[in-house]
Amino acid sequence: MGRKRSKSTHLTIKDAELDRISCLPGHVIDQILSLMPIKEAVRTSVLSSSWRNKWYTLPNLVFNKHCISVAASKYTSVINNKFLRIVDHVLLQHSGPINKFMLSDNENCLIRVCDVSDVHRWVLHLSRRSIKELLLHFWLDKRYKIPLSLFSCQSLRHLSLSCCQLKLPTTFEGFKNLQYLHLEEVTLAQDDFENMISGCPLLDHLYLAADDVPVKLPAPCISLCELSLCINFNDLKEISAALCLLRSSPNLKKLEIFARIEEETVLLTPTSYCWEDIFSGPAMPIQVQHVTIDGISGIRSELDFIRFLLRYSPVLEKMIVKHVVNVQPELITELLRFKRASDEAEVIYLEKEEEASEQSEAG
Repeated sequence: MGRKRSKSTHLTIKDAELDRISCLPGHVIDQILSLMPIKEAVRTSVLSSSWRNKWYTLPNLVFNKHCISVAASKYTSVINNKFLRIVDHVLLQHSGPINKFMLSDNENCLIRVCDVSDVHRWVLHLSRRSIKELLLHFWLDKRYKIPLSLFSCQSLRHLSLSCCQLKLPTTFEGFKNLQYLHLEEVTLAQDDFENMISGCPLLDHLYLAADDVPVKLPAPCISLCELSLCINFNDLKEISAALCLLRSSPNLKKLEIFARIEEETVLLTPTSYCWEDIFSGPAMPIQVQHVTIDGISGIRSELDFIRFLLRYSPVLEKMIVKHVVNVQPELITELLRFKRASDEAEVIYLEKEEEASEQSEAG
């Protein structure tokens, strides 16, 4: 009898511990499940009858390589088919609001060109569920054309796209609630970009590393306070696009520039363009306070861009400049001697070794 009583007591304590978790508020359980890979969150359904449907209401759905054991098969088609079934199963069973949907395939093993119709179907489903955050990051042999259904989704607040093609429908009325827009290797026409930006009155953060960049905007971006750009400083069109966005953002506070060099680009020289024509003073001073320029190699057009920012940013507080290759000491001296519109402006020049050291100390 003693053994039996002890066993009963043990089960009671174990059950109490399980109930302690099961009785947590719904939003706490959702938070716990949201920190788990979607595959593991679905597996909690076998814990007990009360857990069977808890994952059905997960507000944030992230689908990536952690959803499936990529190493389980050497055949990409097998991995791909399993992944598609997982996404379909989750969306079919899901019954609550979906705040965030992220599809990430950095290793190019989950999504193939032949799966475009599946992605179309998911986007259509999500646009009908009043989704707030949509992130599509996958790379195919050709750009994925965003379906028209997305452009009617007025609940969107965060949109992040990679390797896509955007073609706005004639009925597009803008994203009235969009605050964050990330476009990386995205193809879109000049007119479409203008209409898209002007149709986002609440946009306050823009990241742009697109194939087709704007050279003019029909109206200022009043709400934009953070801007991140990836620029080839040997491409006059991209430099002009950066200046266009700066001049069209009267309330910009933070600017991040990532310099890149393309192998086939013809190098610009001081004689190949006129600084005064390209970097003429803006109609209104640039209001940016914090600037980071990463990846410079010391070419003249990069220095001209930096000089422009220092000359026309009267409230600038700090500019951090990082380089990727060894540069001549004279270049650093020239950089530090540039005239500044702001007496408070601090220019910090970091080498890669210093940057790594700072990140290590911060960690």
